[in-house]
Amino acid sequence: MNLRVERPGDAGPVWAVLTAAFPTDAEARLVDALRDTDSWLPGLSVVAEENGRVVAYALLSRITVGSDPALALGPVAVLPGEQRRGLGAAVISEVLKLATVAGERLVLVLGDPAYYRRFGFTPAMPYGITSPWSHLGDAWQVLALNGAEAKYPAPWHEV
Repeated sequence: MNLRVERPGDAGPVWAVLTAAFPTDAEARLVDALRDTDSWLPGLSVVAEENGRVVAYALLSRITVGSDPALALGPVAVLPGEQRRGLGAAVISEVLKLATVAGERLVLVLGDPAYYRRFGFTPAMPYGITSPWSHLGDAWQVLALNGAEAKYPAPWHEV
């Protein structure tokens, strides 16, 4: 298996993976629509390739949390005949690694908490992060990629 960033010629194979993995073409249309926006981050769209064939896909796109930049994970898809082999986990791990290296700090996902917990995701609601999917409870999840140092003013250091 070869994990790599999506290339321009991959749009068709990515469409094929998405439409095979989901009951409608909504996710494929979403990806195509995102490609033409500022939310598209070319280095954060990852495919898994086997024998020259795209078999899995994961996308991170730009969103905001308040006024701060963040990322949305999804869609994630694996060809039905290739599922349960760790390909989904591989593309997710790779795209999260690339986001971490790029200095990104926050990722949100809507998905099965039992599955996404392995990557470090936790429910977003306790952090006050809401969205149109917040009502879905623990399926609305967040992951902090890079820690940030809290900086206190001088009087705090004198205590």
